[in-house]
Amino acid sequence: MSTLEPPETRYTRSGELNIAYQVMGDGPIDLIFVPGMITHVEFLHEIPGYTDFLDRLATFARVVTFDKSGQGLSDRYLGMPSFEQRIDDVRSVMDAIGSRRAVLLGCSEGGSISVMFAATFPERVSHLVLFGAFARFSSAPGYPFRPSGEDIVNRVDNLWAAGWGTGVTLRHFLPSHADEPDVARRYAKLERLAFSPGALKMAARYNIEIDVRAILPSVRVPTLVIHRQNDVMSIENGQFLASQIPGAQFLCYADCSDHLIFPGDRPRLCGDIEEFVTGHRELTALDSDRVLVTVLFADIVDSTRRAAEMGDQAWRRVLDEHDQTARHIVMQHRGKLVKTTGDGFLATFDGPGRAIRCALAFEAATRRLGLPVRAGLHTGEIELRGGDIGGIAVHAAARVMAHAGPDEVLVSRVVTDLVAGAGLKFSDRGTHELKGLPGRWDIFAASA
Repeated sequence: MSTLEPPETRYTRSGELNIAYQVMGDGPIDLIFVPGMITHVEFLHEIPGYTDFLDRLATFARVVTFDKSGQGLSDRYLGMPSFEQRIDDVRSVMDAIGSRRAVLLGCSEGGSISVMFAATFPERVSHLVLFGAFARFSSAPGYPFRPSGEDIVNRVDNLWAAGWGTGVTLRHFLPSHADEPDVARRYAKLERLAFSPGALKMAARYNIEIDVRAILPSVRVPTLVIHRQNDVMSIENGQFLASQIPGAQFLCYADCSDHLIFPGDRPRLCGDIEEFVTGHRELTALDSDRVLVTVLFADIVDSTRRAAEMGDQAWRRVLDEHDQTARHIVMQHRGKLVKTTGDGFLATFDGPGRAIRCALAFEAATRRLGLPVRAGLHTGEIELRGGDIGGIAVHAAARVMAHAGPDEVLVSRVVTDLVAGAGLKFSDRGTHELKGLPGRWDIFAASA
């Protein structure tokens, strides 16, 4: 959880029901976050990244989050709240905070609700942002991008409901944290707080009926559709929305495969939303600060030859497994995966010891896959550039890696100086000139 203090939870009436909501920030723009199925306005702050995400949006807007009717801290309902009731929830929350016009940020099923609200009340919506959203929840003629209603009900009844409250949907909605036991425990509790198993089954049956295809051409507010390439809600759903809403912009992300919005490249995501809404993006501490980190570069040795020998399809499978392994091991060592590079990756760490152990663990894991890799590490100051990084430290790590052989982890002198007493071993690999960098550099091979 972020160290930021979560906001106070308040209630407003939506028909006969009480709707729980929170407000963050006091910017000149109102932004209403319309959530998907897994929501609890208070406990979501316990999931890493959620509070930080909202806090970044709150640098330019007054951000409002809420639990829809029948979910989280909002009143339960006899049966399941209708689609119309959930649309009324948005209006009720806006009225409660005195908002005459707002940006709607709709995620997953919240996207469909936001579409309907924007088409019905265009005078109350300045901008519409849809993330991981869909026009129809189940497949239909002309809309093959979702499973059939029968398949959805079977999955929910026979798999999800049976394991509900144990984190059964974690790998669907938050896979980037799936191998972190503490986050997995919190997410399991989030499931329990969002729905009971019976309410989950009922929600799935109601969601099957969601279909806003017919009203997409009636949306007349500026619209931005954002979708992750490997979201469990396939990207064709987002592409369809963007193709049918007049003038809509479409952005595809490859930062992670999470269906929930707040993991992944938050600086880029929030910057894109801010620029769409305000016409500019602020350079905040997240975007422009210089920080001291340990940079890790790794890649597959002789990847071009291997790709030619294996063929494109088999090589693609190898790269997918390589990237998944990199993500898991970097997370396990408290690092940040900045990006994958086709046949390698770039990551940063707040401690050089963890960075070295990550590199050694990754080398061991890929060796078992039959992939020889090499890695280079350097500790220095970097510049944060949205979701990317820059600076001499980045170049130094790449140049150190270039001297490594298969299954070798090389580090600069400064890294060895910073991990004295950490139980790591180093072998001298000589002094070298690093292309484009001044001076001569002492390089060492690391081992556990």
